[in-house]
Amino acid sequence: MDSVDDAIILAGGNGTRMLPASLYMPKETMPLVDTPILNHLIWEATRAGVKRIHLVLSPHKKDILERFIVNGAIHGEDVRPDLPRDSLSLKSDGVEIIPHLQLSAGGVADAISVALDEISGPFLVILGDMLILEEHLSPIFSGPDKGSSASKKLVSRFKEEGKPCVGVFPVEMSEVSNYGVANLKGDTVVEIVEKPLESEAPSNYVLCGRYLFPSETKDILEGYPVSEFGELQSIFLMRDLIGNRGLDAVKFDNMSMYDSGDPIIWLKSQIDHALRREDIGNDLSEWLNERMKSFLM
Repeated sequence: MDSVDDAIILAGGNGTRMLPASLYMPKETMPLVDTPILNHLIWEATRAGVKRIHLVLSPHKKDILERFIVNGAIHGEDVRPDLPRDSLSLKSDGVEIIPHLQLSAGGVADAISVALDEISGPFLVILGDMLILEEHLSPIFSGPDKGSSASKKLVSRFKEEGKPCVGVFPVEMSEVSNYGVANLKGDTVVEIVEKPLESEAPSNYVLCGRYLFPSETKDILEGYPVSEFGELQSIFLMRDLIGNRGLDAVKFDNMSMYDSGDPIIWLKSQIDHALRREDIGNDLSEWLNERMKSFLM
């Protein structure tokens, strides 16, 4: 079984749904309370055991992140010595960060293709605006060893079954129209339905930005050119896998999904994560309760 040595983190989009919050900074660098999304994703990929993380960026985002990619950290040991250096750095020990330019946004598969010439085996794909967490930790206890296990679960399934796989997360049926929805037979994906009506959704398990694709992905994508299939290219890729190699689903039932899709959704994500944290949850809960009382008076 081929090892999974590469992960692609997709951060090349324009982030327009997060405007005006994303006016001056990439949405992938926005904090979940106090830790940037991108740090969480790099820790997750590192915990999954990869050797290389391919960071797909727009030219604007590459300009902003260049010094972090080159130097890892921009602060010395004397700055916030109470925090671990992992919280103040883009790099992860033992893992190479490789930037790639996506000159124009063309969907998930188009972004993947930017990095494929430097990848020869199976690889992970992580969407830069989606967090999947099972622990809710302060920066003091964060880092690669405490990163999300979401991608690691995909790698484990791939090693067991030898099939490509996707992460799926259960949402309320009222939310399924916002996602690609998996039709499942056990742990096998038999169909992907893109943004169905609630009455037509085959399940409440939705794609959540975690994929493990096989080494022949580049060859498959050549049969579905972006010029013809546009942003649906990735859906046709998965349908091809379903019909040929098979596609497994890894369920993230006991985890939390945070989507930086728009400012209000992200605000709810921040509050949910903060309430679950031992270091700040109680204080925030008390404050929210007092505020709610004042609104109800």
